[in-house]
Amino acid sequence: MEPLTEPEIRAAFVNCTKGEAKRLAVPRDLAQRPWADLDFLGWRDPQAPDRAYLVMRVAGVPRGVALRSPRPVRRGMCSMCLTTHSGGVPLMAARKAGAAGQQGNSVGTYICADLACSLYVRGKKDAGAGARFAESLTVTEKAERTVANVVAFLARVTD
Repeated sequence: MEPLTEPEIRAAFVNCTKGEAKRLAVPRDLAQRPWADLDFLGWRDPQAPDRAYLVMRVAGVPRGVALRSPRPVRRGMCSMCLTTHSGGVPLMAARKAGAAGQQGNSVGTYICADLACSLYVRGKKDAGAGARFAESLTVTEKAERTVANVVAFLARVTD
């Protein structure tokens, strides 16, 4: 993934107001992120543990969604990278973009709690025993599948 700047990140959000995007907590360590190993940028809000954010380039344009993660976390598999976690995988919901979101409509999916899907797929981060099923796909094919899953989720938010 190409590195993103803070202004690009703030302008990318499709499901929140400009004021909300201006106030959200953008990671301060953008320069230290492993951009070459990331398919998308994902982070949790340190001041609000139920909030998370996901930004990726779709057709070269940064697209971002604000997510909410209600409690409790249930055991399961991440819908993006297909990693299981012994501590569970949270359901994260994103308010839909536009009028549908203003009416309170949202979409949800199960995503790794730390949003480190790209690192799990590449074996750069370990989710524990039994977290990844044996597959005949290459790392590149797994990363492409993860990207396709994230793009499909973003499309559901903007539909």
